[in-house]
Parts: sequence; C-alpha cells; structure tokens
Amino acid sequence: MDRSIQVIIVHILIHLGIVFFIFPTTIIDCTKEAHWISILLGFLLHWFLIYIYTKGLSRFEGQNLMDIYLQYGKLLTAIFLLPLFVYLSMLASVTIRAYAETISLVFLSYTPLWATMLLIAIISAFISSLDIHALFRTGVLMGVIFFPLILFVLCMAFQNVDWHYVFPLWSNDFSFLTNPKYLESTFACGFMYLGFIQPSIRYNRKKILWWSITLIPFYLIAVYIPVLTFGEDTAAKFYFPFITAVDTIDITWLMFDRITMFFLLCTVTFFMLFVSLTVWVNTEILKRCLPKTVRTPYIVIALYLLIFISGIKIRDLQEVDFLFDVNAWLHTYNYLVIPFSIYILGWISRRKAATAV
Repeated sequence: MDRSIQVIIVHILIHLGIVFFIFPTTIIDCTKEAHWISILLGFLLHWFLIYIYTKGLSRFEGQNLMDIYLQYGKLLTAIFLLPLFVYLSMLASVTIRAYAETISLVFLSYTPLWATMLLIAIISAFISSLDIHALFRTGVLMGVIFFPLILFVLCMAFQNVDWHYVFPLWSNDFSFLTNPKYLESTFACGFMYLGFIQPSIRYNRKKILWWSITLIPFYLIAVYIPVLTFGEDTAAKFYFPFITAVDTIDITWLMFDRITMFFLLCTVTFFMLFVSLTVWVNTEILKRCLPKTVRTPYIVIALYLLIFISGIKIRDLQEVDFLFDVNAWLHTYNYLVIPFSIYILGWISRRKAATAV
C-alpha cells in the first residue's frame, strides 16, 4: 500500500521541529543581507540531494539502505554507515541538550536541565520502540493536532515586523558557500530515514520531492521574522533569534501568558518525532550488527542512555556550538557521500540488469 501521505506529513513535521531553532542562528551568522539567497540556494542543494538519494533507492525495489550496501560487502557497509551512526547519535544528543536549554530559558527556568532532557528522552524512546507503522501514524496524529496551531503562531509573528529591514534584496557576497556551518544548515534535519523505511512503508518519490517544496516558506519565515523584528545586527546577537522574536508578540486574549510557551509546547512534539526517527534509524543499523536474540527495546534503551548521558556532560551552549561544528564535517560527509553512492550503485545495478537481458 502506498503510504506517501504519511511520509510527506512526517517529513514536513521533523523539519518544522528543528528549523525554528538551529537554522535561523546559522543563516544570520553566515549572511549579513539578502538572506533569501542563502536560504534558497541551501534548499536547492537539499532538494537536489533528496532527488539523487531517492532516485538511487528507486533502482533497488523492495530493499533498504542496509540491504543495498550489504550486497557489496560488509567493508563497504561499514565505510558508509558507521559515520552515519556516529553522526546521528551526536545529533540526537546535542539537539536534545540545545532544545532542553530553550525550554528552560522560556518557561522552566527552575527545573533542572537533566529533568527536561530526561522527559524528552523518555517520550522519544517510547515512540522509537514502536514499529515503523505506529511511528508514522503517531506523526500524522501530531500533525493534525498541532500543525494548525503552528500556523496560527507564524501568522501572529508578523505583528512587530518592520519591512524596511528586508532591504537590500541582493548581495554579491557569496562567501557563505564555503562556511561549514552553512553547509550543515542546508540539510539540517536530513532525509536518511527514507532509505530505511522501505519495504515496510512504500512511498512515491516524486510526491516527496514536490511536497518538500512547501517547506520553503517556513525556512524563509524562520530567518526573516527575527531579522524584520530586530534588524540583522540585533538578531545576530541572539542565540535563538526566532524564539526571541516570537516572545515579543502581545496577544491579551490567549490562554497562555506568553505565546512563546504556546509555540514551544507545539513544536516540542515535532522535535520528539525527529529524535525518535533519528534513533529508530540507528536502531535498525544496530539490529543488523547484533545477534538476533537482542531485543529491540533493549537496543533503544541503550541508545537513549548513551544520548542522555552524553547530553548531560555538555557544559553550556558554547560547548553545544563546538559540538555542532565538529559534527558538521560528519554531516557533510554523510549527506553528500551516501546519496551519490546509492545513485552510482543503482546505476551499476541497472547496467548489469540491462547487460544480462
């Protein structure tokens, strides 16, 4: 059965769960004006990599990423998937730490950071322990409940903007293209999970590609709301510029004292979905490496313990930045090498099949 709708919804939600937190800071730091250029160029690269990745996967009907690489030997599998495993583990740990910091700054200032991280980890672990069908159904339910509320907050976010800050609309400075942070931000949320969900969940690659384009307005809003609210120079001084911009919104009739709290309570569900899917991918990798007697829940618990302990060891936001910089190189390797390797292997497989005929 074609489950493209479920995949599309989850794909959009996991991007929304992270794009309003990490993405604006990176883009504002990398570009001083005409931010739309860096956003659209980054998204174009992101979209092209999804095209290459899914095109290669489509040539291996009924096989996932592990099956494809194992056809060419365990050494090749380790070369490609070991860096991916390390990267996804670091990503989950650092993002949980950064997100918990955001929640503590906004409305849980007296709650220990470890308690916030533990709550996120426990809920995410429960979702990760479900089978992939239940995980995607959970994502659809989250989207139905919380996505309209996110749209409401985004509309209200234009309350304090000054449209003069949108100028200048063009810049001849393209130095951001060589910035490692920018390369990481262009595909911050990733799409590697698309190679692991088949054949359990089948989807139409063209639908994923076209619906991915709907993310462009959210990328633009995430950056331009703080820029239009504070100006580029001031926005660059905030660690979470979009959250700070949302905090300036004044709506007296809302049940929450601050709309930021309302926004975070909605997006935290998407973030937990993102973490759950990330750890689920790592679980699938480990299941191929460990004896079959090791049950999936034990693998999930072990991974989340590792993620939680690693996150607790991070001292402050400066160390979070440092770890993101370190992880940027693994990020670039995985999201460039794996899509092109799958595309090349798919081309070789197709040539062999044509020769055999």
